[in-house]
Amino acid sequence: MYSTIAAALLTAIATPAFADETDPPPPIVLSGSVAIVSDYRFRGVSQSDKEAAIQGGISATHKSGLYVGTWASNLAGWGTFGGANMELDLYGGYKRSLGGGTAIDVGLTWYMYPGGADLTDFGEGYAKLSTTLGPVSALAGVAYAPKQRALGNFSNTPQSRGQSQDNTYLWGDVSAGIPTTPVTAKAHLGYSWGNPGLGPNGTSVAPTGKYLDYLVGLDVTFKPVTLGLAYVGTDISRRRAAYLLPNFSSTKNGSSISSGKLVVSLSAAF
Repeated sequence: MYSTIAAALLTAIATPAFADETDPPPPIVLSGSVAIVSDYRFRGVSQSDKEAAIQGGISATHKSGLYVGTWASNLAGWGTFGGANMELDLYGGYKRSLGGGTAIDVGLTWYMYPGGADLTDFGEGYAKLSTTLGPVSALAGVAYAPKQRALGNFSNTPQSRGQSQDNTYLWGDVSAGIPTTPVTAKAHLGYSWGNPGLGPNGTSVAPTGKYLDYLVGLDVTFKPVTLGLAYVGTDISRRRAAYLLPNFSSTKNGSSISSGKLVVSLSAAF
């Protein structure tokens, strides 16, 4: 749905600075973030034609653990679908503490592309298990989008013929704060499998087939601002990306939008 940094900021709970420490916590807490990134990568694949994107969102969390929110980013190149050149996500779920720094989170994300081509919006459920031990945080998650036309392949390849497709994504994140510094090291590994190939007339936003995506990087935080540096990429080969052209190529120079790249971000939480 969104970049790792933005996701972390959106799920953070911000307490107003003027609240008295003896006051009970409010039943509903609002939190959010704004960010500018040098490249918007969705599961390792650029959604902004390897160019900058402005992103932001807001969420409301009830003391029961229920939450709802929205997040948006500009798009370009592959995944645009015309229209507003924008991704707008709505999500909601339930997060519960299991004790000992461990929590479970289940929910649903609805991906929308306002004014774009028909049959591009789709839903995806997710479940996440997170834990914290000292300066180390870890998360494991699974996301599943059931068969939908928006995830289908509308090319004329033998594998496709316009049928609906589903998509599954498994991932793990780990981060560790470096003591006495504002620096946090982070890493991500994901595995996706879904439709067999987008082809020259593909309209599916989900990256195609079976592949790995990865991220390694550092965050430097001076609240509420975080500067992020991360190398992001996939194991999609140049030959495989060539099969997916023009959907997997930059409009500027024809290079693959799934190849590795250093991504810089500047974000603020509120």
